Amino acid sequence: MLTIAIITLAMTSIVRASYVLPYPSYMPGHKLYRMARFMDEVKRYWYWGNLASYRYYLGQSDKALVEAKTLFEYHQYLLAINALERSNTALQRVPGSLKRATDEGKNIEEYKRELGEAMDEHKRLIAKLKMETPEVFTWTPEKSIPQVLALHQLLSAAEYLRNDALTKLP
Repeated sequence: MLTIAIITLAMTSIVRASYVLPYPSYMPGHKLYRMARFMDEVKRYWYWGNLASYRYYLGQSDKALVEAKTLFEYHQYLLAINALERSNTALQRVPGSLKRATDEGKNIEEYKRELGEAMDEHKRLIAKLKMETPEVFTWTPEKSIPQVLALHQLLSAAEYLRNDALTKLP
Protein backbone atom coordinates (compact mmCIF):
# COMPACT_ATOMS: atom_id res chain seq x y z
CA MET A 1 0.00 0.00 0.00
CA LEU A 2 2.78 2.39 0.95
CA THR A 3 4.71 1.40 -2.18
CA ILE A 4 1.73 2.29 -4.39
CA ALA A 5 1.41 5.70 -2.71
CA ILE A 6 5.12 6.45 -3.19
CA ILE A 7 5.04 5.37 -6.84
CA THR A 8 1.93 7.47 -7.47
CA LEU A 9 3.52 10.54 -5.89
CA ALA A 10 6.75 10.00 -7.81
CA MET A 11 4.91 9.72 -11.12
CA THR A 12 2.91 12.91 -10.68
CA SER A 13 4.56 16.02 -11.90
CA ILE A 14 3.67 19.60 -11.28
CA VAL A 15 1.94 21.04 -14.30
CA ARG A 16 1.47 24.76 -14.56
CA ALA A 17 -1.39 25.73 -16.84
CA SER A 18 -1.09 28.86 -18.85
CA TYR A 19 -3.78 31.50 -18.68
CA VAL A 20 -7.25 30.02 -19.12
CA LEU A 21 -10.23 31.99 -20.42
CA PRO A 22 -13.57 31.45 -18.70
CA TYR A 23 -16.36 29.25 -19.99
CA PRO A 24 -19.05 31.25 -21.84
CA SER A 25 -21.78 32.60 -19.61
CA TYR A 26 -25.33 33.43 -20.62
CA MET A 27 -25.51 34.52 -24.25
CA PRO A 28 -27.74 37.17 -25.83
CA GLY A 29 -31.26 35.83 -26.20
CA HIS A 30 -31.17 33.89 -22.93
CA LYS A 31 -33.72 35.17 -20.43
CA LEU A 32 -31.05 35.65 -17.73
CA TYR A 33 -28.57 37.46 -20.01
CA ARG A 34 -29.71 40.97 -19.07
CA MET A 35 -29.67 40.09 -15.38
CA ALA A 36 -26.12 38.74 -15.67
CA ARG A 37 -25.00 41.93 -17.44
CA PHE A 38 -26.69 44.03 -14.74
CA MET A 39 -24.94 42.03 -12.01
CA ASP A 40 -21.60 42.53 -13.76
CA GLU A 41 -22.16 46.28 -13.62
CA VAL A 42 -23.13 46.13 -9.95
CA LYS A 43 -19.95 44.15 -9.18
CA ARG A 44 -17.89 47.01 -10.56
CA TYR A 45 -18.67 49.02 -7.41
CA TRP A 46 -17.66 46.13 -5.18
CA TYR A 47 -14.14 45.93 -6.65
CA TRP A 48 -12.92 49.37 -5.65
CA GLY A 49 -9.23 48.78 -4.84
CA ASN A 50 -6.50 49.03 -7.47
CA LEU A 51 -5.67 45.34 -7.66
CA ALA A 52 -9.31 44.32 -7.21
CA SER A 53 -10.21 46.66 -10.08
CA TYR A 54 -7.48 45.07 -12.17
CA ARG A 55 -8.97 41.62 -11.55
CA TYR A 56 -12.51 42.85 -12.25
CA TYR A 57 -11.66 44.56 -15.54
CA LEU A 58 -9.47 41.72 -16.77
CA GLY A 59 -12.22 39.25 -15.89
CA GLN A 60 -14.84 41.33 -17.70
CA SER A 61 -12.57 41.60 -20.73
CA ASP A 62 -12.07 37.83 -20.73
CA LYS A 63 -15.79 37.16 -20.32
CA ALA A 64 -16.78 39.51 -23.15
CA LEU A 65 -14.06 38.13 -25.44
CA VAL A 66 -15.30 34.57 -24.92
CA GLU A 67 -18.84 35.77 -25.62
CA ALA A 68 -17.61 37.44 -28.82
CA LYS A 69 -15.78 34.25 -29.86
CA THR A 70 -18.91 32.16 -29.41
CA LEU A 71 -21.05 34.65 -31.31
CA PHE A 72 -18.51 34.84 -34.16
CA GLU A 73 -18.58 31.05 -34.38
CA TYR A 74 -22.37 31.14 -34.76
CA HIS A 75 -22.14 33.95 -37.36
CA GLN A 76 -23.90 36.43 -35.08
CA TYR A 77 -21.52 39.15 -36.19
CA LEU A 78 -23.38 42.23 -34.97
CA LEU A 79 -23.72 40.82 -31.44
CA ALA A 80 -20.13 39.59 -31.57
CA ILE A 81 -18.87 43.07 -32.41
CA ASN A 82 -20.74 44.50 -29.42
CA ALA A 83 -19.16 41.90 -27.13
CA LEU A 84 -15.71 42.57 -28.61
CA GLU A 85 -16.14 46.30 -27.97
CA ARG A 86 -17.13 45.58 -24.35
CA SER A 87 -13.99 43.45 -24.01
CA ASN A 88 -11.85 46.25 -25.42
CA THR A 89 -13.43 48.86 -23.14
CA ALA A 90 -12.81 46.77 -20.02
CA LEU A 91 -9.25 46.01 -21.11
CA GLN A 92 -8.42 49.70 -21.51
CA ARG A 93 -8.96 50.17 -17.75
CA VAL A 94 -6.50 47.42 -16.73
CA PRO A 95 -3.15 49.26 -17.16
CA GLY A 96 -4.45 52.26 -15.20
CA SER A 97 -5.37 50.04 -12.26
CA LEU A 98 -1.87 48.56 -12.21
CA LYS A 99 -0.26 51.99 -12.54
CA ARG A 100 -2.20 53.27 -9.53
CA ALA A 101 -1.11 50.19 -7.57
CA THR A 102 2.52 50.92 -8.47
CA ASP A 103 2.09 54.54 -7.41
CA GLU A 104 0.97 53.24 -4.02
CA GLY A 105 4.15 51.17 -3.76
CA LYS A 106 2.59 47.74 -4.37
CA ASN A 107 4.57 45.00 -6.09
CA ILE A 108 2.76 44.17 -9.33
CA GLU A 109 5.25 41.79 -10.96
CA GLU A 110 2.89 38.83 -10.58
CA TYR A 111 0.05 40.84 -12.09
CA LYS A 112 2.19 41.99 -15.01
CA ARG A 113 3.12 38.37 -15.75
CA GLU A 114 -0.53 37.33 -15.52
CA LEU A 115 -1.57 40.15 -17.85
CA GLY A 116 1.12 39.11 -20.33
CA GLU A 117 -0.21 35.55 -20.35
CA ALA A 118 -3.77 36.83 -20.67
CA MET A 119 -2.87 39.05 -23.62
CA ASP A 120 -1.09 36.15 -25.32
CA GLU A 121 -4.24 34.06 -24.96
CA HIS A 122 -6.43 36.95 -26.18
CA LYS A 123 -4.21 37.48 -29.23
CA ARG A 124 -4.20 33.76 -30.01
CA LEU A 125 -8.00 33.71 -29.91
CA ILE A 126 -8.30 36.86 -32.04
CA ALA A 127 -5.88 35.44 -34.64
CA LYS A 128 -8.01 32.28 -34.79
CA LEU A 129 -11.14 34.39 -35.27
CA LYS A 130 -9.48 36.32 -38.09
CA MET A 131 -8.81 33.06 -39.91
CA GLU A 132 -12.39 31.82 -39.45
CA THR A 133 -14.36 34.97 -40.26
CA PRO A 134 -14.85 36.84 -43.51
CA GLU A 135 -12.94 40.08 -43.92
CA VAL A 136 -16.12 42.07 -44.56
CA PHE A 137 -19.69 41.03 -43.94
CA THR A 138 -22.92 42.75 -44.98
CA TRP A 139 -25.46 42.51 -42.19
CA THR A 140 -28.98 42.75 -43.56
CA PRO A 141 -31.60 43.04 -40.82
CA GLU A 142 -35.30 42.78 -41.59
CA LYS A 143 -37.01 46.08 -42.44
CA SER A 144 -33.77 48.04 -42.08
CA ILE A 145 -30.80 49.27 -44.06
CA PRO A 146 -27.93 46.78 -44.50
CA GLN A 147 -24.68 47.49 -42.64
CA VAL A 148 -21.21 46.62 -43.86
CA LEU A 149 -19.17 45.17 -41.00
CA ALA A 150 -15.39 45.28 -41.42
CA LEU A 151 -14.72 42.27 -39.20
CA HIS A 152 -10.98 41.92 -39.80
CA GLN A 153 -10.45 45.62 -39.21
CA LEU A 154 -12.24 45.39 -35.85
CA LEU A 155 -10.33 42.25 -34.90
CA SER A 156 -7.02 43.90 -35.85
CA ALA A 157 -7.92 46.91 -33.70
CA ALA A 158 -8.63 44.55 -30.80
CA GLU A 159 -5.29 42.82 -31.36
CA TYR A 160 -3.50 46.18 -31.39
CA LEU A 161 -5.22 47.15 -28.15
CA ARG A 162 -3.90 43.98 -26.48
CA ASN A 163 -0.34 44.82 -27.58
CA ASP A 164 -0.83 48.41 -26.42
CA ALA A 165 -2.06 47.30 -22.98
CA LEU A 166 1.28 45.61 -22.36
CA THR A 167 3.28 48.68 -23.39
CA LYS A 168 1.31 50.91 -21.01
CA LEU A 169 2.33 48.88 -17.96
CA PRO A 170 4.48 50.65 -15.39
